[in-house]
Amino acid sequence: MKLNIVPARTGLVWARMGMKTFLQQPLAMAGLFFMFMALLSVASMLPFVGSALALALLPAATLGLMAATQEATKGKFPMPLILISAFRAGRQRLKAMMTLGAMYAVGFLLIMGVSSLIDGGQFARLYLVGGKITEELVLQSDFQAAMWVTLGLYLPLSLMFWHAPALVHWHGVAPVKSVFFSFMACYKNFGAFTVYGLVWMGAFFLAMLVVGVVAALFGNTAFATLAMFPIALVFFAMFFTSIYFTFRDSFEAPEGVVP
Repeated sequence: MKLNIVPARTGLVWARMGMKTFLQQPLAMAGLFFMFMALLSVASMLPFVGSALALALLPAATLGLMAATQEATKGKFPMPLILISAFRAGRQRLKAMMTLGAMYAVGFLLIMGVSSLIDGGQFARLYLVGGKITEELVLQSDFQAAMWVTLGLYLPLSLMFWHAPALVHWHGVAPVKSVFFSFMACYKNFGAFTVYGLVWMGAFFLAMLVVGVVAALFGNTAFATLAMFPIALVFFAMFFTSIYFTFRDSFEAPEGVVP
């Protein structure tokens, strides 16, 4: 396995390929994304262990969407079973993916633990368990500090696990090594990932702006409220579709492996 260093402009290519592939198979990719969200939501509702289980399933579920994107690039219609590709790749791969999921869950919960030291667990409880968001709560300095600390700590965690599921599944890399290689790939291609993130943020805010302008022109604010949610879901689906391309271009596949 060899790490590829790509120019910053590749970030734009990744985003564009995600949009293009989604639009080639919009029903399949949107449906799989909704199933992905439903799977994690149902898991999170289980008593006591729900939040941890949903976190542990996230790497495997993300791999499923990447596998679906791979199928779509070949002109195939990805079927729902592809979402559980991580659990159908043999005992060794299954064990490795479960280990990776446990590592991710522990890492995220540790971040929540750090944030709890700042605001007494208000932000962590709201994120993991749910509850009512009030203006008074959001304006509390401790709550805001906990939120920003969580975001700051989550960035390196997300980079560590960005490529890890694909490295485990397609390249057979051990979980701990996959986390290291994933972080290094994101670090070495920081310029491309920065452009990638900015393109997605810009595209999303532009879409929201268009919806807002249309609603204002017709004097119908309810339209904006109704339209923003499905549009946001479509953008998230396209974003998850694009993740496969960030992996494909960041690593050179071993001989005989076609990720």
